[in-house]
Amino acid sequence: MDTKFSSAIHTLILISESGTPMNSEQIATSVGTNASYIRKLTTRLRKSGIIEGRRGISGFKLVKKPEDISLLDIYDSVMETENLHIFDIHQNPNDECIVGHNIRPVLNGMFRNMEERVEKELSSITLKDAINNMRQYINENEKKEKKQ
Repeated sequence: MDTKFSSAIHTLILISESGTPMNSEQIATSVGTNASYIRKLTTRLRKSGIIEGRRGISGFKLVKKPEDISLLDIYDSVMETENLHIFDIHQNPNDECIVGHNIRPVLNGMFRNMEERVEKELSSITLKDAINNMRQYINENEKKEKKQ
């Protein structure tokens, strides 16, 4: 399973919530990966105008406000695709079988319909929503820990 999307959201939350620009080493430590992987992600995010990093200055910062960055913007940036793609269809169905002959166009239509609904949902959720959800989760866990 590809984790670029979740790693990019993680990266952007870190960048957004940090008081100072974060570099790829710092981000990689939090994400649990290596800095070269983060540099690939940040290159894609920079090309799409979500973050900026300047030569001679260590670290990245958001170009847009978190409420102006949809999860679909992030997905499109790091997955480098025009359309969200979740489902694949097996490659070699038997054309001599009635199901094998017809399965690809049937599933393509169904899958594209589902992916369009996911795209619509992702376009309505922002990085700010993800940040707020994280803050809420942290607060709820802190309350639980205090009760114990």
